[in-house]
Amino acid sequence: MASIAIVYHSGYGHTQRQAQAVAEGAGANARLIAIDAEGNLSDADWQAVGAADAIVFGSPTYMGGPSWQFKKFADASSKAWFTQAWKNKLFAGFTNSASTTGDKASTLSYFTTLAMQHGGLWVGTGMMPSNAKAATRNDVNWIGSAAGAMAVTPSDASVAEMLPGDLETARQFGKRVADVAGKWAK
Repeated sequence: MASIAIVYHSGYGHTQRQAQAVAEGAGANARLIAIDAEGNLSDADWQAVGAADAIVFGSPTYMGGPSWQFKKFADASSKAWFTQAWKNKLFAGFTNSASTTGDKASTLSYFTTLAMQHGGLWVGTGMMPSNAKAATRNDVNWIGSAAGAMAVTPSDASVAEMLPGDLETARQFGKRVADVAGKWAK
């Protein structure tokens, strides 16, 4: 089985819950790696990211992009870039913000660019959007993202109030990443 590193920053716990759902879908070989409040990873976490077959990025969308803590991680990944240590790995990403669009696509675009800088291959959701008249807010991929998993959590909502449809989208996305990584690792 392919190993998957889910490296993420979460400001208030919502993106952490989304990361957990991605990991649930990805299965036993998924490892959650939290970027701390100062934007750092431990040496062991850097080694785990480097050893993974697939790297999944996660961050809340703040002001149209990932958090500064995630950006600090991205800048620090230049050491891996310089040696092309992550070349030909699979990459994917997810994000959460308070608004329905909230410029989340900009965050996913940032992740995609980072993956391409590392010589990686991007895995999208592979999901059809829930965009029919009968669709409800709790349907899988209601937001309609192809590039990565997205969630909407109102600014005054607790982690417990995250919508089941968004969490199920994250789980199915994690499963897709694991399935593709399993085929890629053969």
